[in-house]
Amino acid sequence: MPRGRYSLHDPHDHTPLGEEHFQCAPGPSGWRYVSRLTTPAGDQRGSVDLALDDLGRPIRLELHAGGWQVRGAALDGVTWVRTDPTGTHATEGNVRAHAFTGTSPAFLVATARLLRLTPSSATRVRLVALTDPVLAPRTVDQSWALVNSEAHATDNGPLTVEEYQVSALDTGEQHTVHIAGDVVLAAPGIELEDLESPPSTFR
Repeated sequence: MPRGRYSLHDPHDHTPLGEEHFQCAPGPSGWRYVSRLTTPAGDQRGSVDLALDDLGRPIRLELHAGGWQVRGAALDGVTWVRTDPTGTHATEGNVRAHAFTGTSPAFLVATARLLRLTPSSATRVRLVALTDPVLAPRTVDQSWALVNSEAHATDNGPLTVEEYQVSALDTGEQHTVHIAGDVVLAAPGIELEDLESPPSTFR
């Protein structure tokens, strides 16, 4: 069960946004990721709880940030309920999309798991983005391409690192994501600072 810590920063001006302390593991029905987010000063600022089924679809999502809460799942596309900090108003949403995305590295692993690309292949995917600080939903279209898959020798055996090129179809902006198993090694705004055990490998 990988357990570790990511540092998060603004991908444009590199302003520190805090840290994400996480643990994740494959299970009999898929994969689960839980984390807590802290500010640069170390204060609690949110949490992520994401469970995928064996096909990589989100069967349960719960996000907390800035007092806001979102619960969602894959249902007729993706469906969610967003609750305001006072807890008095809840709004429901549904979009014909494949999955959710957001600032947590968990969503990069989840999208890669959902798409299951082979080297030199690419595909389009529609996602509902829920980003800090208020988790407002926004539908985004992306193109994902698996550029390279390379095995690296480690003390625990070979570790396969996959390099993805992700393109935003509305702006054309491109960035690179490196994933090993169920851990993001590097991506814009994300640095893996600490990892207590090797990444899990999916079947």
